[in-house]
Amino acid sequence: MVIGEVVGRLWASRQAGSLSGQKLLLVRPLGAAARGAKLIVACDALDAGPGDRVIVARGSRVRDVTVGAAVADKDVVVGIVDGASQPLGGKGAA
Repeated sequence: MVIGEVVGRLWASRQAGSLSGQKLLLVRPLGAAARGAKLIVACDALDAGPGDRVIVARGSRVRDVTVGAAVADKDVVVGIVDGASQPLGGKGAA
C-alpha cells in the first residue's frame, strides 16, 4: 500500500470500457514511497478530492473486491487518511 496526496482528477474522452463511470485520481506518493516515484492513477469510490491524503492499495485482488474485476486499473483508493502518528510529508503533513 502507498500513502499519497491527491493532486487532481484525470478523465479521458476515449478509454477502456471497464473504466466508464470510474472516478480516476492523480495521487502523489508521500514519505519513503515518494523517492523517485511517479504519479499514480487510482480508481476512487470513496469520493476523495484534491489535497486529501489517501491510502492506495495495488493489485488485482484489491481491485476485484473493491471496484470489480472488470476494471482495468489495479490501483484503488481504499482509505482517506484523517491523521497519523508519524509525519507523512506533503503540504498537510501531520
